[in-house]
Amino acid sequence: MTSKFKIAGWVALGVLAGGLTTMQFQATARNTVAPLPLEEMQQLAAVFGMIKTDYVETVDEKKLISDAIGGMVSGLDPHSTYFDKTTFKEFREGTTGKFVGVGIEIGMEDGLVKVVSPIEGSPAFRAGLKSGDLITKIDDTFVKGLTMDQAVKRMRGEPQTKVVLTIFRKLENRSFPVTITREEIRVQSVRAKMVEPGYGWIRVTQFQDRTVEDFVAKADKLFKDDPKMKGLVLDLRNDPGGLLEGAIAVSAAFLPKDVTVVSTNGQIPESKAIFKARPEDYTRRLGADPLAKLPAAIKNVPLVVLVNEGSASASEIVSGALQDHKRAVIMGAQTFGKGSVQTVRQLTADTALKITTARYYTPSGRSIQAKGIVPDVMLDETAEGNLFSALRTREADLEKHIGSGQGSEVKDAAREKAREEAMKKLEEASAKKNEPPKPLPEFGSAEDFQLQQAVAQLKGKPVIVSKTMTERKPEDTKAQ
Repeated sequence: MTSKFKIAGWVALGVLAGGLTTMQFQATARNTVAPLPLEEMQQLAAVFGMIKTDYVETVDEKKLISDAIGGMVSGLDPHSTYFDKTTFKEFREGTTGKFVGVGIEIGMEDGLVKVVSPIEGSPAFRAGLKSGDLITKIDDTFVKGLTMDQAVKRMRGEPQTKVVLTIFRKLENRSFPVTITREEIRVQSVRAKMVEPGYGWIRVTQFQDRTVEDFVAKADKLFKDDPKMKGLVLDLRNDPGGLLEGAIAVSAAFLPKDVTVVSTNGQIPESKAIFKARPEDYTRRLGADPLAKLPAAIKNVPLVVLVNEGSASASEIVSGALQDHKRAVIMGAQTFGKGSVQTVRQLTADTALKITTARYYTPSGRSIQAKGIVPDVMLDETAEGNLFSALRTREADLEKHIGSGQGSEVKDAAREKAREEAMKKLEEASAKKNEPPKPLPEFGSAEDFQLQQAVAQLKGKPVIVSKTMTERKPEDTKAQ
């Protein structure tokens, strides 16, 4: 798509892009189960030799082998990846929620990096960066033409090193440089507040190492602030996933003990598993049961879960479990459809393989893969309708995505047509106003239309249901 619009989710600077995964970690690789094909291995060796002897310039042998491994793995599906030393370090930073950088949440606007919000207490926050600031240069490199990932990498670095950001501030119509010293940043993956007396809101932006502890602390405070809680909204919109144990724990916080949260099925024996709402299934990396600190009332408080097309993997596990057990009303838009399990197997101290090993199934046996969770109540993004929803990528849009494994799937041609029409409307509206479209309100703000509808649902009041959104049909993976 060649439009000037870059529709980006709110990503914390330094969290690895493309993190639509729910992971399990294993430290050892399995032995091969079949002999290697001799003819193809000989062909690989021949190509390696030709590149070494005939290529226009000398090529590093280790890089050739690393690239060959990367190509082999990336040809499987969109989520299987070979991590070299650099990318493995970035990946681990993404799951821990810690990284070294300047501390801003970013998006893209007209090819420039837009500051969505500086992280409170971060170097960027202290330097006075504001929401809406545009970054035009990073040191001596112009941002125009860089991808978001490339811009992120240039802003990250070693602790106590400096980076100069050139800022354009629209409201003041001026550009100026800001020198920032990089520090270790901890991303807060859970936010919470009382929307109004009796009604709380908890948002999980990603399932990281500390998400469960943070979730427990935030939920406990909400119930202490208002012991007579009448309803709770669990906000999983644009949550790309993360760690499996976190998804099981957050589900278990609301469910009866020992009920099924999610099951997996794949080729190898360890990929066939059932995970239940019990400490032994979510405390492997957490130690003592963190959910023991939760107030008992959380098991019965009326609950709405907000999801959208950006809710993937771990967030789909949570919403699917709560939906199947009829513990919550799921509201919003049909989710991303990332229903596959990636196992990370460390190869050396600095390299690893992230490989798809199974599919996820909700407690009732539904496959999440390339389908997602269909909300009980469909909601538009705003009171005026949907602006960006058709533009968001989902699992079935990704090349080489695997199918659901539950029968034949019919291609939904309407999806691409809706995307083209939405982009056309955005471009026409922008041309008339000579300015980019107004971004959606911040999640949790007073202007958050979907949150307003969730609270109305909890109060038993009328909800403005979408008049245009319908359940997506799964797409034919054979045509990919």
